[in-house]
Amino acid sequence: MVFLNRIYTKSGDAGETGLGDGSRVPKDSARVAAFGEVDEVNAVLGLVTANCPECPERALLVTIQNDLFDVGGDLCVPISGNEGTEKMLRIVPAQYERLERAIDRLNEGLQPLRSFILPGGTPAAAWLHLARTVCRRAERAVVALTHTEKVNPHALIYLNRLSDFLFVLARVANDGGKGDVLWVPGASREG
Repeated sequence: MVFLNRIYTKSGDAGETGLGDGSRVPKDSARVAAFGEVDEVNAVLGLVTANCPECPERALLVTIQNDLFDVGGDLCVPISGNEGTEKMLRIVPAQYERLERAIDRLNEGLQPLRSFILPGGTPAAAWLHLARTVCRRAERAVVALTHTEKVNPHALIYLNRLSDFLFVLARVANDGGKGDVLWVPGASREG
């Protein structure tokens, strides 16, 4: 259980932070960058739910915010050799499988795309597109971390599915895709 009675500890004043296993690393380490990016996705989803009460799937977005804390917790604790004996919080397939079911359910009512979509449309769709791009950045940060350290592969899969879910949900928020703003290649090349 988390218990915070002091918000500042001064332990990070020299540019280091503590991980979930008690080790200390520089604040610009690949691991800290990865869970920091995940935190940013979560903050953007908070903006979606706070500013767009008409946004579809609000309850699922709140569940996803909780999942993103799980992803951050997973990334915050390096995988050790005796992982099987520890009771670490790790992302599990059921968490991204929930996203897959939601993607399939929501995508059924959408017309197939014949062009890329410009981020925009309704306010909810625009915020969801922003969340999607931040999620892709978080995914890239986790991939970068995998080049130097072990990472739970389910955390990476979760982020990949989440960005797909956010794309589909943005289309749903754009009047079921009818309000999508389509890319017209080269549209402004001629004056």
